[in-house]
Amino acid sequence: MPRWAHNKLPSSVKKRYFELLREGHKGAAAAREIGVSTSCGSLWFLDAGGVIVPDLGPISPRFLTQDDRIAIADGLQAGDTVKQIAASIGKSFQTVYREIRRNSKPDGRYQPWWAHNQALLRRQRPKPERIRSSRPLRTVVRHKLADRWSPQQISRFLARTYPGQIDMQACPETIYRALFAGLLGHKPGKLRTGRTRRKPHRRGVPVPNKIKNMTLVAQRPLEANDRHIPGHWEGDLIIGRGQASAIGTLVERTTRYVKLIHLPRGWKAPAFRNALITQTAGIPPELRKTLTWDQGREMALHEDIEALTGFRIYFCDPHAPWQRGTNENTYWCKVGRAGLLRRERLRDGPLGDSENTCRKA
Repeated sequence: MPRWAHNKLPSSVKKRYFELLREGHKGAAAAREIGVSTSCGSLWFLDAGGVIVPDLGPISPRFLTQDDRIAIADGLQAGDTVKQIAASIGKSFQTVYREIRRNSKPDGRYQPWWAHNQALLRRQRPKPERIRSSRPLRTVVRHKLADRWSPQQISRFLARTYPGQIDMQACPETIYRALFAGLLGHKPGKLRTGRTRRKPHRRGVPVPNKIKNMTLVAQRPLEANDRHIPGHWEGDLIIGRGQASAIGTLVERTTRYVKLIHLPRGWKAPAFRNALITQTAGIPPELRKTLTWDQGREMALHEDIEALTGFRIYFCDPHAPWQRGTNENTYWCKVGRAGLLRRERLRDGPLGDSENTCRKA
């Protein structure tokens, strides 16, 4: 920092002064706390152009902090190159170049607290949403959503139809924000996907498995594919209208025998585990070899089911219903009082049936 009369103290003392101001201390009290005169603190305050209190929450690590700007100012005073300064704070030299160019004072000096205030002012962006302030844009977007256009399609349409008109442009994110904020009318039915709330995005963060310690179907014994040896089952959960009821289905791959799992106590993991264990107890142990299921949350306690039934449970890959072909292609329908009819329509292959059958269950 320039060694003028009010800048002879280390940067750490000055930093503490501004921290106290942002915590709500008066200028005189902050000056007494760090051991300087009130006039010295006032000169610091005026040189920094005031103090902006950040109220927008924590920022991303990729942005410069107050400490980074202090290090840049000290590096410039010491005569270090921009690349040396960038290496010392762990940023790219392009970032430091832009910071110095954008946040230097009108007289050309780089003052770290002035620079930090300018960055905080730009973060606030005190302007209304474009869709809220532009009625023609809001009308066009609403009509396109009613025609089941996606926000991406609407954004491209606006760019082609209204070139050079900034007030009639909107990126997909702007349309999503306006939609979920209620600026485009009633939310349900506006998106063609049917979603009425924001879908979270986790960029760079792996999504944890819903079910722990899964064994995928690729590791299932080969004898389960050729259907020569009975005892290999496929299962699924069928949920009724309005999620008011559900029933589990088990299909044996060799004999096509079907067993229904009644779920009077619901189908959450503990209730489903208890129902599956008790209702498969009558199956002979030699016919309880493997059970293939999708990655539904009802099988979260699959380890308990394996230990108490003898089934070795395998899970299909996400969005791969053909890996459970026998069960997936078994349809149920009521026929008067006769009960349930099972109809299988499966293609040839190791996971599908080669014949169509219809038998009473």
